[in-house]
Amino acid sequence: MAGGDLSNAEWAVLTPLLPARPTHGGQRLDHRQVVNAICWIKRTGSPWRDLPERYGPSKTAYQRFRRRAADAAWAMLKKQVIALAEADIDWDALIDYTIVRVHQHAAGARKGGSTVSNRGHARASDVPAAG
Repeated sequence: MAGGDLSNAEWAVLTPLLPARPTHGGQRLDHRQVVNAICWIKRTGSPWRDLPERYGPSKTAYQRFRRRAADAAWAMLKKQVIALAEADIDWDALIDYTIVRVHQHAAGARKGGSTVSNRGHARASDVPAAG
């Protein structure tokens, strides 16, 4: 497992959300290897042809990525992972208003804005006529 690959805990969350491996056909790459390959591409921004060999053939990872993108499986997977994460959040937590800070530009400013126009910059019309 490389540094950026999915941990066992992360993989345990994703496994039930992925389609079952087909029993027919030739030898296929493991889902985990392909998902790690896709994550590596997305994380690094590298072209598919630069995929490290430990992830298997780049063509295989690319084809599975495109196939799952076409049938909206990645969007569905994202929604399911977000729903699982939100289920673990304690929405009844209280926020103490004394720790909420206001941005410096929002504190004490006039509602109508500044009355001084073009602060710090003199215009030609502001210069007294020589006489």
